[in-house]
Amino acid sequence: MKRRTFIQTGVASVAAFAIMGTDSHAYAAEKTVGNNSTLKTPQREDPFHLGMAGWTFHKFNLQKTLETMRQLDVRYLCIKDFHLPLDSTDEQIAAFHQKLAEYGVTGYGVGPIYMKSEAEVDRAFQYARRVGVKILVGVPNYELLDYAEQKVKQYDIRLAIHLHGPDMPMYPDAQDIWNHVKDRDPRMGMCLDIGHNLRYGSDSLSDYKKYHTRVFDIHLKDVTGTTKADKSVELGRGRIDFPLFIRLLRKYHYTGSVSLEYEKDMDNPFMGIAESIGYFRGVCYATR
Repeated sequence: MKRRTFIQTGVASVAAFAIMGTDSHAYAAEKTVGNNSTLKTPQREDPFHLGMAGWTFHKFNLQKTLETMRQLDVRYLCIKDFHLPLDSTDEQIAAFHQKLAEYGVTGYGVGPIYMKSEAEVDRAFQYARRVGVKILVGVPNYELLDYAEQKVKQYDIRLAIHLHGPDMPMYPDAQDIWNHVKDRDPRMGMCLDIGHNLRYGSDSLSDYKKYHTRVFDIHLKDVTGTTKADKSVELGRGRIDFPLFIRLLRKYHYTGSVSLEYEKDMDNPFMGIAESIGYFRGVCYATR
């Protein structure tokens, strides 16, 4: 099915499913019974998790974030420090996790966290350990990679280096991260932002195939094109081939989170978030 046709015919309905809180594992194939009735049988659940990148809600508090996630039945959150500060006490961290649990949400990782000194590397890894996650989405300066590798080994926490496309000189695309981690500890890899990677002019789906062994986290977005001037849009309205992308995730047995990082209309992103989540779930269903 062509992506444009899929959008025109299906996105409204799958967005409605998302708003009602239908998770991907709840989608079902219809099976005809007799002449007039149907029953639904559960679809096989994907090994990857649909999540939310905390940055999506950087203009909103934790309460609004969790209410939105509950409406959409999205249950995995990459925690940003504006919701849980780096200097939080153990008591504050415990209260934060309790709050997430009340909404059925799991904080699976932290970040992105920027690290410009050894002290900031220490702080980031200590924070991840105290929060109780096993993945740190981070951006250590190039000269700090040796030191960061020591911390990966010390804490047994995976470092997923976040790329920023043409917006930052460090780690502009997946190839750059690969070149800096391929000979290092296997717990050093990348957070593949498929939108920023494409805006740098790199092929995000080909890069996933080439570097999938070091892809620990994925930021899900769509963009209008392959240049710095191009912008984020709702999933399915841009240039990324999501049916192929989902097939690749299954082919290479990706088991991490695929977290929507929605960067359009950030003062009022909720309709775009719902459309994007619904579209992604609809494509997951349609490509089975």
